[in-house]
Amino acid sequence: MTRIMHRNLRHTPPVAVSASGIRITDSAGNSYIDASGGAAVSSLGHAHPAVLDAIRSQLDKVAYAHTSFFTTEVAEELAERLGRNAPGGDSEVYLVSGGSEAIETALKFARQYYLETGQPQRARFVARRQSYHGNTLCALGVGGNEWRRKPFAPLLPEVIRVSACYEYRGRSETQTRDQYTAMLLRELEAAILQAGPSHVIGFVAEPVVGATGGAIPPTPGYFRGVRALCDKYGILFIADEVMCGMGRCGTMYAIEQDGVEPDIVTVAKGLGAGYQPVGAVIVKRALVEQLRLRSGVFQHGHTYTGHPVAAAAALAVQKVLEQQDLLAQVQARGAYLQRALREALASHEFVGDVRGRGLLAGVELVEDRATRRPFPPSRKLHAAIKARALENGLMVYPMGGTIDGESGDHVLLAPPFIATEADLDEIVSRLVDAIDAAVCEPAGA
Repeated sequence: MTRIMHRNLRHTPPVAVSASGIRITDSAGNSYIDASGGAAVSSLGHAHPAVLDAIRSQLDKVAYAHTSFFTTEVAEELAERLGRNAPGGDSEVYLVSGGSEAIETALKFARQYYLETGQPQRARFVARRQSYHGNTLCALGVGGNEWRRKPFAPLLPEVIRVSACYEYRGRSETQTRDQYTAMLLRELEAAILQAGPSHVIGFVAEPVVGATGGAIPPTPGYFRGVRALCDKYGILFIADEVMCGMGRCGTMYAIEQDGVEPDIVTVAKGLGAGYQPVGAVIVKRALVEQLRLRSGVFQHGHTYTGHPVAAAAALAVQKVLEQQDLLAQVQARGAYLQRALREALASHEFVGDVRGRGLLAGVELVEDRATRRPFPPSRKLHAAIKARALENGLMVYPMGGTIDGESGDHVLLAPPFIATEADLDEIVSRLVDAIDAAVCEPAGA
């Protein structure tokens, strides 16, 4: 019996007792390859000595200092690095404890920015269907995953919803890629106009869709079009890089590859690589200056904002990425992983799409490849794949509801940046075995 309210209240997961590199071991002695980095978190793998040393060193200096009284050297250094290297540079940083908290902070900042610049009527956000932005209420409200939203719908803010940039499902056979992209941008502009541009705060989107879509990259030119529309109507572009950022896609920020500078960027997961709960909101300095010149206060705060031990872990992670040139490795290993997945699954009867960017990869399952018909939701194929993979010593991040929050199954892979080609080969081999075993199970098994 356990007193922890586990995610599944009827099931207690295995007890993790040790972890090193890309593997985790449970109390029964079973070893698992962490091919998903937990939830795309463990970018450096487990027990990296440089990060552990930085945490121990910070504990000996200052373990906690509330930001209403003090700042700390380590938090200042982390913010300086993040703000200097942000898309477009010249940004300021608000440190938080995770992704949902980062999104909440970004939304509140954006609203206060317009209040203080004399536009109090701006009160709505535009976001995409099947997006995921966190599990706190405003973050859940902006997110577009209907399965997650439905139980809490009466508590959520009203959001203007537009289509996802989901080429595999959204582009018709008669459309070119450019025509599909233009269609999405026309829809976004129409939604802004219908709401009234002067009532819109900002557009929120994941540059590469993570958990709810399975590593869906944008079409070329999509985010340049988004940026142009935001500029045209004076609204903010908030890039949610909680999962896809911090090197996961091969550049420090995924949006860099689209040639676009957001107004606000949220990061978490890979920022601290799982060694401490930490996230950050990175805001263009020009926006922050408007608050500084007016009220002089950002009306927001949490107890663990700017936590020095979390900042020390995140700073150490950033230094390791730079010192070991791991972004170049992510690009090379990401290309290798995509090739390996395509070679293994390109002709698989139940695989419809293999996609991703860098070391964020997705495999979408279908019951019929020709029509792209998904498996029935009642089949819970994603759950069966997860279970079969765990039996085979492999951790992956499958999810259902890929298409609309109810139908569709995908598997997300986000292996640590330190994974070798041999590691990736083993991951792909075990994943193929798990998929084959799961699809052969009778429905309801």
